[in-house]
Amino acid sequence: MSILTPDLLILAYQQGYFPMAEPDGEMYWHSPDPRAIIPLDGVRISRSLRKTLAKNIYDIRINTAFHDVITGCADREETWISAEIIDVYTELHERGFAHSVEAWHQGALVGGLYGVAIGGAFFGESMFSRMPDSSKVAFVHLVEHLRSRRFILLDSQYLNPHIQRLGGIEIPRSEYMRRLGIAINIPCSFL
Repeated sequence: MSILTPDLLILAYQQGYFPMAEPDGEMYWHSPDPRAIIPLDGVRISRSLRKTLAKNIYDIRINTAFHDVITGCADREETWISAEIIDVYTELHERGFAHSVEAWHQGALVGGLYGVAIGGAFFGESMFSRMPDSSKVAFVHLVEHLRSRRFILLDSQYLNPHIQRLGGIEIPRSEYMRRLGIAINIPCSFL
C-alpha cells in the first residue's frame, strides 16, 4: 500500500517538498537549496523556437491526455517517475490539481508537460518530446496560460541547461519559501 497520497502531495508542495523515485523504487522527498524557478516575466524564447511557434505546427491542448503525458515523461532510460508516481499524480489530476499541456500533430500526441497547480503557484514536473520543439511549444503555451490566469510562481525544482535556456534561475530556499507562501494563497484557477 502506498504512503504517497494526493493529500500528502498537496501538503508537501505547500511546504516546498516534492517526491522523486529512485531506480530501486524507493521514494525520496526533495526540497533543494538553491531552488530553480522560471520567472514568468523572464522566459527566454530562442530564435529557432520563435520560428517553430510561427509555423503553428502543433495543436496545443490542456488536460485532454494527462495519463499519456505523464507516461510519455516516464518513458526514458532513467526516470524518477515510478508507477506509484503515475498513479498518485493521475489521482491528483482527477481532483483538479495536476494538469497537462499537450502538443498534438496530425492527431497524435507528440510532446507535452505536466505539473501541479496550487493557488498562484505552478510546480512543473516533467516534459517530453517526440518531435522537434514540441515540449518547448507546450511550455510557451503554459507560460502564456499562467500569466493570463495571474499565477506568480513557476517552480522548476532543479536547474539544468534546458531550464536555464528557457530563463530558469536559482534562488535561495529561504527566498523560494517566501515566494511560495505568497503564491499558494492567491486565489487562482488553472482552468
